[in-house]
Amino acid sequence: MARRTQQRRAAIWALYQSDLLERPLEQTFERDAHNFTRVLATEVKQHQPELDELITRYATGWTLGRIAPLERSILRVGLLELTRPELLPGDQAIPPEGAINEAVETAKAFCGAEAPGFVNGILAAALRDREGASAEAAPAEIEGGAHGAAG
Repeated sequence: MARRTQQRRAAIWALYQSDLLERPLEQTFERDAHNFTRVLATEVKQHQPELDELITRYATGWTLGRIAPLERSILRVGLLELTRPELLPGDQAIPPEGAINEAVETAKAFCGAEAPGFVNGILAAALRDREGASAEAAPAEIEGGAHGAAG
């Protein structure tokens, strides 16, 4: 298993324990937790309201409380990596498809049989919306830039 995958899963585990046991995040890290693990989990915790809003938007027919705590943690990490990759350390952000794959593989390894499809569906919907918003914004930026140059 790749080192980054292990670090990501350690962040998910810390978030899961913090959520489930209602303990401060800092108390759930292993003593030798890698910097990437700590930063990822901390950023997820800091952006949890907006991540939870995304989960609620894409988990049609599900309330946040109805989603298992481990699946919530997996979704939050995946959504942060999809929507805010600039917050994470490293030379290169994980590609969106890679973030989805990591989340799905984690769900396969640690959750029930339905979880991987559920996680994939939510993250894929978020990615589609994000790519759609980027595609819609691009023509306006190009058009505005050309107008500014001509004027």
